[in-house]
Amino acid sequence: MTPLILLVFLYLAVVAGIYFAQDRLLYIPGAVGPEQAEHLGLEPWPDRGSYLGFVSKAPPAQPKGTFLVWHGNAGSALDRVYYTRALESRGYRVVLLEYPGYGARDGKMDEASFVADAKQATRLAAERFGGALYVLGESMGCALATAVAADPDNGVEGVVLITPWANLPDLAQSTYWLLPAKWLTRDKYDNIRNLHDYGGPVAVAVCERDEVIPSRHARRLHESIRSSKRLWVFEAAGHNSWPTSPKERWWDEVLQFVTHHTAGE
Repeated sequence: MTPLILLVFLYLAVVAGIYFAQDRLLYIPGAVGPEQAEHLGLEPWPDRGSYLGFVSKAPPAQPKGTFLVWHGNAGSALDRVYYTRALESRGYRVVLLEYPGYGARDGKMDEASFVADAKQATRLAAERFGGALYVLGESMGCALATAVAADPDNGVEGVVLITPWANLPDLAQSTYWLLPAKWLTRDKYDNIRNLHDYGGPVAVAVCERDEVIPSRHARRLHESIRSSKRLWVFEAAGHNSWPTSPKERWWDEVLQFVTHHTAGE
């Protein structure tokens, strides 16, 4: 076997291995489940036996609305209690959602499973809580937030996206540029497509030094949005070092924007 043929063979073997192992490479679930929720002031929702996420044990008495939150890829929902603290302190109910296969939940880890689960949670939240409904996603979670917002029947009044990508195949290609990653990626998580016909306000937060999702991907998404939109840039932040503290002023700015703007403003 000549060196060139051997090199081609090895390259094709790597491509095949990545294609068949991509789910294990993409999804990084944490195992923190309902047993830890009480220590954080949360409880499983809608119930412990078949939970979809977590809500506060002491939510605002008269919430201004409900935020459905989908966290980033690695870890679990209970690693993101900062969302509950930031949004509840400003008068909103928060449902901190968990993915199938993450935490203590069963289920398949892929786009179809995640989107179906997100839509189920949205319908249930609308039935249980009523009132204004908003969605927030972080990183991979942005794609679930936009998938829910894409369906006008869900009545999503505003969208917040933190460190989003435009679509997963393009991100994969820019990361693994030596491989035909764009064509190998099965799960698309296409935020641009999801928001194409959405008419409500969309807030996009970008980490300028994002080492996982380079900021150009989020900026491309922001540029594609046709409804009311606003961009926040965290200049000194990386993918996991953006300002999460409830005391940060940008939370107030984002909430003011997504809860008071309408399409065309």
